[in-house]
Amino acid sequence: MASPPPPPPEVVVNNRFLGFLIWQSITSSAIFILFKTFVLSPLAKTNTNLSLSLFAFLNFHLSHLLFSASIFMLSSPQPYSPASPLQLAAAFLRFLFVSGDSFSSHDFRRRANLSLRFLVFVVATAISGFLSLTCVCAFDRLRSFGFGVGLVYAFFYIFKQRWVLEFPIIQRPPFYSFKMRFPLAIKQALKLSCTAYLFSAMLLVFVPYQFKSYVTMRKFIGEQINLLFGSFSVFLCWELSHNLHQVLHTKRFVFAPPKGSAAAETNPSEPLLAALEESVPGSLPQSLAYLDLSMVCENNVDTWRRAAFFEETGETYKRVVAVCLRPLEQLPSTLGEGFETNSADKAYQQSNQLQSQSDLQLDQKYYEPLNNFQQCAWCARAVAALTARSHEEDRFGVAQLSGSNAAVISTLISCLIAVESLMGKKTNVQTPHQLMGPAGIKWATLNTGRRDLLVTKKKSGPIHPKAYAMADVLRTSIYSIVSAFHYEMLASDKAGLLEKDWLICGKPLFGTNELLLQKLRLFLDFRAS
Repeated sequence: MASPPPPPPEVVVNNRFLGFLIWQSITSSAIFILFKTFVLSPLAKTNTNLSLSLFAFLNFHLSHLLFSASIFMLSSPQPYSPASPLQLAAAFLRFLFVSGDSFSSHDFRRRANLSLRFLVFVVATAISGFLSLTCVCAFDRLRSFGFGVGLVYAFFYIFKQRWVLEFPIIQRPPFYSFKMRFPLAIKQALKLSCTAYLFSAMLLVFVPYQFKSYVTMRKFIGEQINLLFGSFSVFLCWELSHNLHQVLHTKRFVFAPPKGSAAAETNPSEPLLAALEESVPGSLPQSLAYLDLSMVCENNVDTWRRAAFFEETGETYKRVVAVCLRPLEQLPSTLGEGFETNSADKAYQQSNQLQSQSDLQLDQKYYEPLNNFQQCAWCARAVAALTARSHEEDRFGVAQLSGSNAAVISTLISCLIAVESLMGKKTNVQTPHQLMGPAGIKWATLNTGRRDLLVTKKKSGPIHPKAYAMADVLRTSIYSIVSAFHYEMLASDKAGLLEKDWLICGKPLFGTNELLLQKLRLFLDFRAS
């Protein structure tokens, strides 16, 4: 009997969402029973009614089902920036009174969609907080705090960008990953519950009738303790749901038929390539496919799948290289357009004293291409590892015959030069008498008169951390290829064929051919840093 093919990427995500709902219902049930039975009910000194307890239990589950659905709707592998309310209002007015193409831009539609999801998440979390606190708190006056608890957590969740899916560097079993996050969830829930307790205490202390008698004072203290434990149980459920969502949706999925099946013998790479080529750009299914590709190229776990990339026709290898280079090619192109616009702005070149509004807009514009950092890092590492592995595993020479090696080296170096220019460096092609040894490139800041001030401003902004990380990934990727083909590259350089053999003939994505050649020689001498 033939083995069934792997499910489509969308089915994988939906199955994980269903599994997430099941497991979060188990955790929330355990927390509700524990706190309601042993903590909150004894504090309130109320008689337990079975029908009311069952209704509260179902209502509690409904509230957390709403919260779980909202974080799944909001989550994204990439930290896109939303559209501001002013931008949405301006676009809506243009749509009504000026023209009907205000929402035609794909980038604006994506940002507007994210803003709408933010609004839905805030409303859903506020409702979930009200329902949850109503179920766990026995005092009527405390139930109105549920809306405030939900709003505080929603704004905290958005401000900290916890809706962005963070893929772990080391893939561990889901239970172990969730267990490692459990103490952090308790700590975060305790911080949030103590904050909610302090705010409620400060609010209620201004109500004069709270201190008229000893009985009222005792009731006030009981309400505050009840609110502290009730809000802690709600925050803990939310934190555990968030951690469970991160663990289950960032787990690696193998886009391959079962080993030994007929599909594994004929075309084992087709499910992975289909997921990479047909998924929505920037979506979770595509991110899972890039993660699987990176692990296949870098590790020796599924060597039979990597060997299938080097099949005799070379079509599979060219498709794999193409899907890896596609996100990398967008990075220097977008940054190059930004540099051209920036060079035309004379005011920017002369305004290094203060961080003006135009600087903030420029930083945001430069920050957008680096939002795709995780995917670009996977692509750079995967294509570099595959190119380096081809030195030993490519029996048919498809990597060299297809010209993919030159395309990979040129793209990676162009990306590196563009990112380093964004970090505050400027490349200058040096004449032979200016070279020091084999180095053929000299770095200088954009403004030599105020070097320290410029670098400090770059490091303190939101761009520098991701640009620095991206440059580090690119250097490591280029060095892995150079180390594998070091002897061949040195021979080509001595024969004067280094540019012909390892760089593309046309115009590169960023810089010039001379600049790329000098940078490649720096890597050959292990002096690129």
